[in-house]
Amino acid sequence: MALWTPSRRQVLKGAAAVVAAPYVIRAKDALAAGEVNVWTYDNFLPEDFVAAFQNETGIRVNQRLVNDQGQQFNLLAAEAPNPTADIVTVAGHRFRQFIDSELLAPLDTDRLANWSNIKPVFTRSDWMTVEGNLWGAPILMGSEGLTYNTDYVSAEAAQSWSVMFDDQYEGRTAYIIQDFMSVVLLYLGYDGNMIEYLDDRPAAEAAVNHVRDFLIEHKDMVRKFYDGGAEVQQMFINEDIVMAQTWSGPAAKLIMDGFPVRYTVPKEGSFAFVYTLNVTNNGPNADNAYKLLDAMMASSEVGTVMSRESGFTSTFEGAADGLSDLERAATSPSDEELERLVFFRAEANEMKYDLIDRAVEEVKAA
Repeated sequence: MALWTPSRRQVLKGAAAVVAAPYVIRAKDALAAGEVNVWTYDNFLPEDFVAAFQNETGIRVNQRLVNDQGQQFNLLAAEAPNPTADIVTVAGHRFRQFIDSELLAPLDTDRLANWSNIKPVFTRSDWMTVEGNLWGAPILMGSEGLTYNTDYVSAEAAQSWSVMFDDQYEGRTAYIIQDFMSVVLLYLGYDGNMIEYLDDRPAAEAAVNHVRDFLIEHKDMVRKFYDGGAEVQQMFINEDIVMAQTWSGPAAKLIMDGFPVRYTVPKEGSFAFVYTLNVTNNGPNADNAYKLLDAMMASSEVGTVMSRESGFTSTFEGAADGLSDLERAATSPSDEELERLVFFRAEANEMKYDLIDRAVEEVKAA
């Protein structure tokens, strides 16, 4: 699920002007001694924002960069029950692992005056609530959708996943077969997260078998079942394919590099995950953690820069307004497309991937 993240050198020079504008910490505190310890990914906290926050509040922000969710979980678990981290960065579909291990504190939105500046499509989503509590502040989203070459495929045709099975594009499509199985579950009218079938394994198996048989029937459409972002990017560059199921990151890289491709979420829907900033359980500086989170949410500029520097979609209202047209095409689905997304949930994953892994091998072998 690794997505491309652009380096600063790859950012359009003209688009960087917004960084020069000072961030506004609306709930300005008197200078207060203290610090806040944040574990996060590279390019997730804008440097200018951190500098302004420290200047305005006197709170020192200590960042520790992490590489993946597993590493972060292991580091936090090793320090429990008294972690050094105040804020950690957790993908929403991984909440349960952290919550069950009592590593996170429920999020108290009453302490976040700017909570309403997060788009409702994220704050009201079912993945946000576990055991009756909210567990994180959404900051950035990655999704999977349809990437298509605009020289060969129209925007109208790309509004439905059915274009992937149109005979005129035989041998010119590609997808990550395991990921696409979940998308085709949605396309054929099933619960792609399979929570609906938790207590009915035969129904889950019937759904996966339907997808398996459908993909076997249309196997001649596929140029290749690919494995990684660089591979599908090269197939687009070589014009070996004209469309593919991809994650948003590889599509963003192609768009920013000027190739004639666009990325969309077709009307039948697709999947997404959201990175959240979470307050740790028993963290040493909880008050300062909430001050940092609230300050981030106060300005759409923060979301703009986070999106630009990370390559992910900002969850902040108005963040896309500060991006160039090209950057918006690369990183910011429309509100209509956002509403089509289903966010990953993990409750049925053991059953789901037991069935899907078997079906994937059967499609490959057919």
